[in-house]
Amino acid sequence: MTTVDSTADPGPLVIAVDGTSGSGKSSTSRGVADRLGLRYLDTGAMFRAMTWWLLREGVDVRDPAAVAAVAERPTIVSGTDPLAPTITVDGLDVSVEIRGDDVNAAVSPVSAVPAVRALLLDLQREVIGAGGIVVEGRDIGSVVWPQAAVKVYLSADPGARAQRRTAEEGGTDVASTQQSLLERDRIDSGRATAPLTMADGAVHIDSTHLTLEQVIDRIVDLAVSTEVRAGSREGS
Repeated sequence: MTTVDSTADPGPLVIAVDGTSGSGKSSTSRGVADRLGLRYLDTGAMFRAMTWWLLREGVDVRDPAAVAAVAERPTIVSGTDPLAPTITVDGLDVSVEIRGDDVNAAVSPVSAVPAVRALLLDLQREVIGAGGIVVEGRDIGSVVWPQAAVKVYLSADPGARAQRRTAEEGGTDVASTQQSLLERDRIDSGRATAPLTMADGAVHIDSTHLTLEQVIDRIVDLAVSTEVRAGSREGS
């Protein structure tokens, strides 16, 4: 399973954005990457792509052994353009398919399978490479790239998250969406392998009462100040 990554001129900066579902990680991370001229990686899309493939192949996603036995078969490729991120499985663009209800319902048990996490961890680190990238997920700062210069933990209260996610998906049942998000939180935080947690050294940003631009501004400011400090140390 390989990842092909089209890049510009990556610098060493890695920004890790972790957080709960519906907290605005994707929009925020893409905005930060665009503002700073960095690449972008959505690690959640990789797990969704794996889940989509398993469902298409008729694999029981709630059977960890069955999932682990075939997890190496699909070729998952992540594009890193923040303005037009892509995700393909065996050459097929599945950007729309991985957001469907069937994948939403199955991605949590797939994400909890250690073999899947290990495979995708290698791919994620391969894409990150020498840096110059904003990476979003649930264990970026704690597991995938703990040496990231900037670590952010993004959250929002469940009501705000449910309203945002419902609007994104064009739905109307906010209460059902909120219940689904809370269940995802429970699974992500409770899994034995790479649980959702705020990494050491991460800056917590609660986006409940902030606009998208305000959140982007805060992370860009963190990145700029980090680069300035790094430059000062190198020049001393």
